[in-house]
Amino acid sequence: MAATRRRVVVQRLQPEVADGRYPAKAIAGRDVPIDADIVCDGHDVLAAVVRWQAADEPDWHEVALTHAGNDRWTASFTPPQVGRYRFTVDAWVDHVATWRRDLVARHAAGTVEEIDLQVGAQLLEDLAARASGATRRRLEEDRAALLDDGLDLGVRVAIGSSEELAALAAAADPRQGRASYDRTLELVADRPRAGFSTWYELFPRSAGPDPAVHGTFDDVIDRLDHVASMGFDVLYLPPIHPIGTTHRKGRDNAPQAGPDDPGSPWAIGSADGGHKAIHPQLGTFDDFARLREAAEQRGMELALDIAFQCSPDHPYVHEHPEWFRHRPDGSIQYAENPPKKYQDIYPFDFESHDAEGLWRELKSIFEFWVDQGVRIFRVDNPHTKSLPFWAWCLQELTREHPDVILLAEAFTRPKVMYELARRGFTQSYTYFTWRRAKWEIEQYYTELTSRPVVDVFRPNSWPNTPDILTDQLQTGLRSVFVQRLVLAATLTANYGMYGPAFELQWSQAREGAEEYARNEKYEIRRWELDHPDSLAPLIGRINRIRHAHPALQQDRTLAFHHVDNDALLAYSKTDASAAGPHGTDVILVVVNLDPHEEQGGMLHLDLARLGITDDQPFVVEDVLGGGTYTWQGHDNFVLLDPAVIPAHVFHVRPPTAPTDGDLDVAAEARTAVHDH
Repeated sequence: MAATRRRVVVQRLQPEVADGRYPAKAIAGRDVPIDADIVCDGHDVLAAVVRWQAADEPDWHEVALTHAGNDRWTASFTPPQVGRYRFTVDAWVDHVATWRRDLVARHAAGTVEEIDLQVGAQLLEDLAARASGATRRRLEEDRAALLDDGLDLGVRVAIGSSEELAALAAAADPRQGRASYDRTLELVADRPRAGFSTWYELFPRSAGPDPAVHGTFDDVIDRLDHVASMGFDVLYLPPIHPIGTTHRKGRDNAPQAGPDDPGSPWAIGSADGGHKAIHPQLGTFDDFARLREAAEQRGMELALDIAFQCSPDHPYVHEHPEWFRHRPDGSIQYAENPPKKYQDIYPFDFESHDAEGLWRELKSIFEFWVDQGVRIFRVDNPHTKSLPFWAWCLQELTREHPDVILLAEAFTRPKVMYELARRGFTQSYTYFTWRRAKWEIEQYYTELTSRPVVDVFRPNSWPNTPDILTDQLQTGLRSVFVQRLVLAATLTANYGMYGPAFELQWSQAREGAEEYARNEKYEIRRWELDHPDSLAPLIGRINRIRHAHPALQQDRTLAFHHVDNDALLAYSKTDASAAGPHGTDVILVVVNLDPHEEQGGMLHLDLARLGITDDQPFVVEDVLGGGTYTWQGHDNFVLLDPAVIPAHVFHVRPPTAPTDGDLDVAAEARTAVHDH
């Protein structure tokens, strides 16, 4: 027999990742929602707190939980800075609160007796014996008042039921019989850009004015104002390393390269060096530093591609042949994704007998570029590398450099994508490019923004990449590009695009393939960025809306609303922490998924998710296409013509709140959305 006074049980504490084996993710300075089931026998009142501390500090902090119903308790705490944190939940029977509740009920029923006040006095006497100073004196005074039969009964009851006494008792409560969650959980708080970022991908070698001449870092500097004008804050560069010549691929992935073909940047390594070298035609390390500084001056960070694979000409192949898989004839196994063959790439063998040496060298690649001032990395195909390697590498890397952000280019099975997030990746690509029907968008993004996924996996939605040109985009319809832009930019707080191809609506594909024709991966391109059909003005507007509205800078509050037309998709995001003239920031998006026809339907709003009551009129201001409307009630009609613009992005506000006039809504929208 194990006798105990502990009657409370704490269960299902969230956020918890894989039974506590991995830390949950958070953003420094942003609230972390905490939930737990707390149960007890009988009908006593319970009390509970979240205890949390920074991993490198000795002190614990506490935040009280509140009962949300059905034995579920909630709270939040805010990690003040980037780093690792620990947290758990304690709960106990609050005997004074139980007595106070019953005292109020008895008084309302007219059944209070002296013994009821004596019970309370005894509880306060026990608390006072453990307290000191002013708390002890006040508890003793209240105890005496409860026992003073010369006072009016109502006065004595008022003292016993006062909030002031409740606060005194809580401060002195010894928490006898306290129960804790059965483990202390971990949390990693990343910097804000991990939770809200806008990526633009370009190939530096195509940044020059002449496609016959290899671009340089200085040419990229000349592009920065254009990229910054559209509101991007991350400029992602594919591999900038020397490119091998052995089995170099030609245009459109041709097996044989012509004499002037530059090869794929992902075929890393030549006599000029490997992963810690720069392609000589791009420039020097000083040129790279100047590019990085110029981007930072414009509010952008550089993100570099980390691709753990080698050209046959990479120094690693000759210096460490044991790091690669050898075939029976002695040759090294090149990369394959049958029926595709990549003879210009050798993958690393993570089952090498020198796995420790391989692991340390690969980690040193990250460290090398961190020393060059890079803090954001897009990691190529991480799902084809060892999961234990990622767990070790990323934990060590982020412990030493907690401001590092890592985007997983993992177009693979969902559970593998989630496992990579558990192992330490900050963000991940998603299936967005292939989610187009209303039901599958709702289903997929509900999964991504609900627990347990949202506690560890940060989606980054891309409408296109150099590898992916969906059949939707192959139509070349402007309405499709705008629709996909709005969805990517508003469904998730992190999104990106393969920039020049998207803003210029490049839609030419290889026959029978989901890939670009004249793919920039295999040739130098010149993009006519000032083309009158460019989406750049609209992209800039969307990104300014994202930066102006905190609701779009997080994923936890995404909620879908019913529309009685399957061609119309509606969803909202809210942010209660927004400081502004109209309090909670609320954004409501309606998208016409039909790129050809005008679609209308009755929108049935979940007003509670918007913080609006049934009888309360409210204003919806279309900060994308222009127009302001006053609505009331759940049901409101919407109509969208894709030939004009396929989406509403409504800012929802009380009718007396100021408008977003600083965005010059109507005039700019008509210019940006004009259907050429």
